[in-house]
Amino acid sequence: MPIQGKNRVLPRKSSVRDFPEISLQTKDVAPPFLHRNTADVILDEVCRNVVRDMDAYGVCVVDNFLGDERGRSVLGEVLDMYSSGVFKDGQLVSSTGRKGDLKTIRGDQITWIDGREKYCSNIGYLISQVDAVVMRANKMMNNGKMGSYTINGRTKAMVACYPGSGSHYVKHVDNPNRDGRCITAIYYLNLDWDVKSSGGLLRIFPEGWRGDRVADIEPLFDRLLFFWSDRRNPHEVQPAYQTRYAITLWYFDAAEREEACRRYQKERNLAKPPILTK
Repeated sequence: MPIQGKNRVLPRKSSVRDFPEISLQTKDVAPPFLHRNTADVILDEVCRNVVRDMDAYGVCVVDNFLGDERGRSVLGEVLDMYSSGVFKDGQLVSSTGRKGDLKTIRGDQITWIDGREKYCSNIGYLISQVDAVVMRANKMMNNGKMGSYTINGRTKAMVACYPGSGSHYVKHVDNPNRDGRCITAIYYLNLDWDVKSSGGLLRIFPEGWRGDRVADIEPLFDRLLFFWSDRRNPHEVQPAYQTRYAITLWYFDAAEREEACRRYQKERNLAKPPILTK
């Protein structure tokens, strides 16, 4: 639904984030005489569901994405990383507030990976599978709003932990200022999660939905969520009372990302002090 009054998300001066980026190489659309195996048929069905739901709702949920065994392997790697101490407090896109205000806005701890590290081969597999869905949906015929983007890159994977104790993330928009991100993909890793006792609900406020309708997404194990990253989908993570894990990828539209990088470079050049000469 539209955000009005004091809740309206206002633009900021800085127009792009320095995300760790990954370039994606795509293959041509398969010819009609190529007979796909079972995995490809399943992938096509997932892609069609993503295209349909993103058109209709701006949100799509895919349950049992990797299966129990592979999902548990991904979770094991995330738990090992968290135990090793590599997670740091999440930061804000705009850091105009006081440093002490951060935890009142977002309480997660994060780390960035590209999936090629030796200790996260299963996370790398997850990333490749999400890439496959997004890239095929972006290239297939009759792909609706997905077809209005040219997706050729994404961020690295952000692995996030909400460490319980009411940790949360207030209502926000991932890409309020056209930084290039067009699709948000979140994979959840929380076994036997009960949102009534553990909290941690993701609530999306889709723009254009009638009345005050919202999309409530429980962070269930092996669940993959897609939604548009821009102002169409303000969202919040409600207080979590148990440790809550997720892996997020953001996919870039090539044209918007290129324009954002130009704006960013222009702003940096304007901010540079003049060079004094004798």
